[in-house]
Amino acid sequence: MAAGTAAKLVDHYLQLCEDRDLEEAARLLAPGVRLVFPGDLVFTSLPEMAAGAGGRYLWVRKNRERYFEGEGDDDTAVVTSLGTLYGEDLAGTPFSDIRYVDVFVIRDGLIAEQHVYNDLSEAGFPLPGLTPPTPSV
Repeated sequence: MAAGTAAKLVDHYLQLCEDRDLEEAARLLAPGVRLVFPGDLVFTSLPEMAAGAGGRYLWVRKNRERYFEGEGDDDTAVVTSLGTLYGEDLAGTPFSDIRYVDVFVIRDGLIAEQHVYNDLSEAGFPLPGLTPPTPSV
């Protein structure tokens, strides 16, 4: 891929996901895509991923601050997106400035993998299926 092309693909995909245009975003995913999220959650479709986010927050968006591009194995491109998350928790309370890193593997012009790392758990958002810790007094 030409320099900058993979990062533009990723930025467009992330914007479509934020806009909840999951049908259009899915067109940017390779067959057999792996969407890997904290808590060892692996999804193979965007509707599955969106359903898996339920129970953590009402909504979330990304301040996408920087992209880094590199080459991977087997003619793949690798894009890393850095920034912060903001949104509303389940009670409707706003949150912001939560760090994230997304790593994408691009193969044949499509997203083959997305690996998501963020500090939501450290900020008190429980991983799906886990009970949040009780604060000590």
